[in-house]
Amino acid sequence: MNNSKRRLWTAGIAAGGVGAALTAVLLIGNPQENGDDRRTDRQETVAEHGQTVMPFDLEQTTHRFTATETGGVQDVVADQSDDAKQIGLIRTHLQQEAKAFSRGDFGDPAQIHGDSMPGLKGLQEGYERIEVRYRERPEGATLTYATDEPALVDALHTWFKAQLSDHGDHAESGH
Repeated sequence: MNNSKRRLWTAGIAAGGVGAALTAVLLIGNPQENGDDRRTDRQETVAEHGQTVMPFDLEQTTHRFTATETGGVQDVVADQSDDAKQIGLIRTHLQQEAKAFSRGDFGDPAQIHGDSMPGLKGLQEGYERIEVRYRERPEGATLTYATDEPALVDALHTWFKAQLSDHGDHAESGH
């Protein structure tokens, strides 16, 4: 963390706790948005937490998040289309996540991104009204989220944006 971000972080903790500090850092901007390819401290932390939850290697896979009119599509794919190990790990994990999300269990994203992850509370509260479908694809797997409630669509879109930001170069928008 550079000195200006460290000062904002420290000031944020003093003023309103870690949440305020994180907000202050996020307001500075994302290095990827500024043409800087380095990962932020937040992205490094998310990658470290991800290693404890996701069995596949983040350096050998990519998350893709696509907002749709009724929710969104989350793909996780192996960067090498012939990487059977990563593809198998992706599929196993996303099958488990589809089942968990359908029960309202968003514990894995909370463990990786934090309990206050944008959009997460809405998904936890409205999970019964979100259809989560799992589908295999040649290089990994896909989760499709669908609902007819605009507030839940917004929560999904917010959740996707947070994941895009947090995963940095391990994620991309769209197919």
